[in-house]
Amino acid sequence: MSAKPTMLSVLRNRDFLLFEVNGVFGNLAAEILTVAVTWMIYDRTGDAFLLGLTGIVQFAPVLLLVLVTGSVADRYSRRNILIGCIGVEFVAILGIALVAESGDHTIWPIMGFLALLGAGRAFYSPAAHALAPNLVKREEIGAAIGCSTASWQFCSIAGPALGGLLYGISAFFAFATALVMVAIAALATFSIRPVPQRGTDGRAVTERNMLTSLFGGIRYMKAEKIVLGATTLDLFAVLFGTTIILLPIYARDILVAGPWELGVLRAAIGVGALVMALCLGLYPIRRRAGHLMFAAVALFGLGTIVFGLSHSLILSVAALALMGASDMVSVYIREVLIQLWTPDDLRGRVGAVNGMLVNASNELGAFRAGSVAGLIGPIEATVLGGISTLAITALWMLWFPKLRQADDISGTDDIAATDP
Repeated sequence: MSAKPTMLSVLRNRDFLLFEVNGVFGNLAAEILTVAVTWMIYDRTGDAFLLGLTGIVQFAPVLLLVLVTGSVADRYSRRNILIGCIGVEFVAILGIALVAESGDHTIWPIMGFLALLGAGRAFYSPAAHALAPNLVKREEIGAAIGCSTASWQFCSIAGPALGGLLYGISAFFAFATALVMVAIAALATFSIRPVPQRGTDGRAVTERNMLTSLFGGIRYMKAEKIVLGATTLDLFAVLFGTTIILLPIYARDILVAGPWELGVLRAAIGVGALVMALCLGLYPIRRRAGHLMFAAVALFGLGTIVFGLSHSLILSVAALALMGASDMVSVYIREVLIQLWTPDDLRGRVGAVNGMLVNASNELGAFRAGSVAGLIGPIEATVLGGISTLAITALWMLWFPKLRQADDISGTDDIAATDP
């Protein structure tokens, strides 16, 4: 028998390794940018609502373009799409950097560049989501996702800490570093060899077929209850439970700290998630996936409540680490379910819908957190979000029994479910 795939074995694949280099440097740049922009906006305005608005302007393009981006990823070269999107990201970060260095404290030009950044990411996400399975074998998908999530969480640790440190020195250093990392990501992506994918044969498409193609991802997810349940569970749990956008408020006003401590708080989520991602990469989940997913979301809600009530930096860091670890289990299972369950010629469109829901959970969740915090206070908003996450977990266990019963996700056979 051949050895079971692990994150170490899939990295021997040259093109997948380059794909991961793109992901690492691209995500590092994004994390540095997020810390720098959110701290700069809150420091200049002291307005929690504007922090939430940064999420809305990045999510709006994802929502408006969701039907187009997935179809593009299924019809055109996913590698070339990534290269173009990275170019758009470079321009957006450069624009934000120029506004920051100009001394103009007007926030709206920054919001405009964040919207441009969101448009680039709207096309990037489904293309990247669909490209990864083309680079590895089917039985390696679980290990590849474990590897990708581990590298992503490494960026969640290093990026915020580095962003806080660089911004503490100068906003210029933070933005310049992000630009260099985006350039490296572009070079790595350009070096990936073109791979075959279904749906790029250039056949003529009628208007009716185009409309059918555009809505293909939505129809497929609606029909497949496991995929629908997994994606919507993540959507609503994180929508009500996310606290990341409130971290500048917790750092400055509740924990009485500065930019470096803000970086530590953001990195704590990544520390917990990275440890869990490494475990999943070396020992992928193969059985009882549904039960583990619901347990992880419940732990995420409990961690949110503990963080909301904490006035200690150490306890806050521990709670955020628990949230990161539990969220990683949920993300891993959801991604494996989607990749194994979805045909290649639908992966772009399903990835676009999934990406839109993920962005909704993060960006709309950020807007919800900022708005509610502005109305009732950050502590109350955070605790209420954790309670809501627990309630959502219970409801989804009742409404999606097929997801709860999902069992085998090893990739060697069709996904199985235990008997009810």
